[in-house]
Amino acid sequence: MPAATLDPVPPADAVSAVPAAPPLRRRIACMLYEGVLLFGVLSASTAAYLVLRPLLRKLGVDGPLAIQLWSFLVMGLYFTWFWQRNGQTLAMQTWRMRVENAAGVPPRWPQAALRYLLAWLWLPPSAAVGHLLGLVKGPFVGVLCAGLLVWILLAWLDPRRQFLHDRLAGTRLTDLRARP
Repeated sequence: MPAATLDPVPPADAVSAVPAAPPLRRRIACMLYEGVLLFGVLSASTAAYLVLRPLLRKLGVDGPLAIQLWSFLVMGLYFTWFWQRNGQTLAMQTWRMRVENAAGVPPRWPQAALRYLLAWLWLPPSAAVGHLLGLVKGPFVGVLCAGLLVWILLAWLDPRRQFLHDRLAGTRLTDLRARP
């Protein structure tokens, strides 16, 4: 009997076909870089909003909520377009990670939009805690940051180290770096 058949360790190609998730540290770094890129995207979208503002005022839809909704929609379009196109935003390309569905391909529009919406689930509970505690400005932002941190750290509880919104949306974040 050949020695290879006695080896209890399966060959590398027989190991789980599910790709590994990027380490949490790299994901956080990617999020920070994404924030830098979003600064430019949101600056351009705010300029477009300001051009449309006279028309919006005539329609009675101008105000803080309108610009917040506009920014939310612009960010949603940015993320879902990149995710459904090739599974990667610009920051994800730099950090060599990708979003894919269970079949290993980029999510389609509905699934990408669902992932975007679910990624915001940390915000309402965090904001509610801040309001219940009567916090404003800096302390309120601190509670929001703590809520985001808890949301991110929940990935450690997942056996495949995926974020909760990926689990709920049926997507996964994969590491594209070459394995040793």
